[in-house]
Amino acid sequence: MPLGPGLLDELRRILGPDGLVASAEGRLVYECDMHTFYKGAPDVVALPESTAEVVAIVRLCRGERVPIVPRGSGTGLIGGAMAPLGGVMIGLNRMTRIVEIDLANRAATVQPGLINLWLTRAVQERGWFFAPDPSSQMVSSIGGNVSTNAGGPHCLKYGITANHVLGLELVTGAGEVVRLGGKVADRAGYDLTGVAVGSEGTFGLVTAVTVRLLHTAEAVQTILASFGSIEEASEAVSAIIAAGIIPAALEMLDELMIRAINEGTGAGYPKDAGAVLLIELDGPRAEVLAQAERVATICRERGALDVRVARDESERALLWKGRKEAAGAVGRLAPTYLLQDCVVPRSRLPEIMRALRAIAERHRVQIANVFHAGDGNLHPLILYDDRNPEELERAKAANEALLHACIAMGGTITGEHGVGLDKAKNLPLQYGEADLNFMARLRRIFDPDRIMNPGKLLPSHPACGEGFRPARPRVPEGAWI
Repeated sequence: MPLGPGLLDELRRILGPDGLVASAEGRLVYECDMHTFYKGAPDVVALPESTAEVVAIVRLCRGERVPIVPRGSGTGLIGGAMAPLGGVMIGLNRMTRIVEIDLANRAATVQPGLINLWLTRAVQERGWFFAPDPSSQMVSSIGGNVSTNAGGPHCLKYGITANHVLGLELVTGAGEVVRLGGKVADRAGYDLTGVAVGSEGTFGLVTAVTVRLLHTAEAVQTILASFGSIEEASEAVSAIIAAGIIPAALEMLDELMIRAINEGTGAGYPKDAGAVLLIELDGPRAEVLAQAERVATICRERGALDVRVARDESERALLWKGRKEAAGAVGRLAPTYLLQDCVVPRSRLPEIMRALRAIAERHRVQIANVFHAGDGNLHPLILYDDRNPEELERAKAANEALLHACIAMGGTITGEHGVGLDKAKNLPLQYGEADLNFMARLRRIFDPDRIMNPGKLLPSHPACGEGFRPARPRVPEGAWI
C-alpha cells in the first residue's frame, strides 16, 4: 500500500479498528460515484463519527502531504467523490444525527451524512419540510447536496440548496474548524457560507449544516399535460411563467424518455405524446385551484393533446415516481449513458431542443431528455453501449457539442450537479483567466497545501494553480484527466 504504515497506524488510533476500510475489495466500492466513467480507488477510507475525528485526520494528512477526498453517499454525477490520485477518502456516512430541530427559528442543524429525505420525514407530521429535493433525495446526503449546491424539481419555486443553508461547520484543508453563518438572517461581514456551498470539497469537509425549514403547503395539485412536440411544450412553459404563475415544479420529458419510464415504472404517461409537462402547484387552497385552472387553459391554448390532474395522493405519487426514476428507466434503452445538467435561459428552450436533435444526428447517438423546464436546467442522457469504444467516442463528442451549445446561448455548464472531474476542462468556456485566477487564490485560502479533493473543479486552466501531485503518483500522469 502506498501510504506509510505510520500514517495507517495513526488513523487506526484516531478511528478505532472499525473506522477504516483498507482491503482491496473494500476500497473498490469507493472507486467511483454514480458517474462510473471516472474511476480511482483511495488508498484507505476513513469513517469518522465526529468533528474532532475529522480534524485529526485532516491535520495528519496535511502533515504527510496526502490528498483527501470527501465523500457522502456517492450519488454525485461528476466524478467528484472518487480518488484519481489515491490518498485518504473521508466518508461521512456515519455522521447522520439530527443535532437540533428549532421550529421557533424555522431551522434544523444536522450532520452531513444525514439522508436528505430523512429530515423532511422527521418534521413532516408537525407540518414542516426541507425544500431541496434532488431526484436522489432518498439516498443522497445533505452534506453532498451542500458540496454540489444541488437543486431538484422544486427548486423553481423554492430555490437550490444555497437558498436553504443558514450556516456551516467546516474543517478546512488547514485542519481548522470554522463556523460560517447561523440562524440570524442578516450577518455582518462577507457571505462565506455562500462561498462554501458548492465548493465540492475543495475548501474542506462540512461537519454540520444548519438549514431552513418551511411550512408544508395547505394544498398541492399535480398536472400532467401532453403535447405533440417538445417545441409546443416549451412554448407552454414560457407562457405559464409569463402569466405570473411560478409552479413549485415544472418538469419536461421527451418521447424517448416517456417510453423508457412507461416500460420501467408503469407511470402511465401518454404513449402518443412527443413531450409531457409535469406541473406541480402548491400554496393556499383557493390560490392553487385558481392557478391549476389557468395552467390547464394555457396548456390547451398551446396545443396540449391532453391535460390530466392527479385525483389523489396515490396518483400524484405515481406521476412523480416516473420522473424520479427516469434515469434508472433509461437502462431499458441502452446499457450506458452520459448525463449532463447544463442550463440555458428558459426562453431558449425550443432553440436548444433543436440543437440537441442536430447534435444527436451529427454524432449518431440517441439523446433522451428529462429536465427542469421551469428554470432551463437540462438533463440530456446521451445513450451508448460502453462495450463499443467507437460509440463511447461519439457520445463524448456529442456531450462536448452540447456544452458548447448551451454556453453559446448564454447558459452554463452545470445547474446542480457541479463540476468535479467531469466538466473541469469546460470551465474556461464560461470564465476568463482573471476569473479562474481569483477562484484558485480563494481555494488556497481554505486549503493552502492543495490536499483537498485535488484535480476537481479547477484543474483545467493554467491560471488555476492546480499543481498538486503526491510524491508517488497513484496513477500514470494524465490517466485521470
